[in-house]
Amino acid sequence: MGLAVLIGGAIGYERESKNRPAGFRTHILVCIGAAIISLISVKMSEDSIRQILANPDLAEVIKVDIGRLGAQVISGIGFLGAGTILHNKGSIKGLTTAASLWVVGCLGLAVGYGYYYISILGAVVCIIVLVNLKKIQSRLFLDSNDKKFEISYIDRKKTIEALDELFIRKNIQVVNIEFPMEQEGTFNDMPIRKSVYTIITPKTISTGDILSMFAKLETIVNAQQVNE
Repeated sequence: MGLAVLIGGAIGYERESKNRPAGFRTHILVCIGAAIISLISVKMSEDSIRQILANPDLAEVIKVDIGRLGAQVISGIGFLGAGTILHNKGSIKGLTTAASLWVVGCLGLAVGYGYYYISILGAVVCIIVLVNLKKIQSRLFLDSNDKKFEISYIDRKKTIEALDELFIRKNIQVVNIEFPMEQEGTFNDMPIRKSVYTIITPKTISTGDILSMFAKLETIVNAQQVNE
């Protein structure tokens, strides 16, 4: 239990420092819960073996799958991870936190099953990835600063689909999307809506390139960068 607290806390501390929806206590609880489940699995297996040794006739009656509870933990954490993504109202921000929760659950299972070397090594590697690879990723692939653009359009569904395809093709990461409810007037008798996209772009793509890409989309009426 103590090792589960240390491992979950170490990874959760990194997430808490970034002000993510699932932080210090959440990661600790997930790790402890996973460790408890694996300990229960081991205890059930040991109890079954003792009963069979005491009464061999039970060998055909008592059957224990030591991995079943652990498998349910791994799949069940997905619901918790989804909550950290939905927390940002449509933004893809939160995927790393969701992944860290899933990893913490796996590490908790390893702790409970007694694989201490694997759990400690996994925790160290996880922390290195969360702390150091973010800096490497920013230097190699992405601009270090977020860019925010206000986009006015006439067909929400087609615009979102076109932007999603554009961002995937150009390796642009969406940090946040805001959808104001008010209408911004009309264009060709169609209501104009407005969205604010916060994105991270590769270093090879300038602000002018992005605005040019937006201008080529038929449903976009206007696009401009928002200076904060």
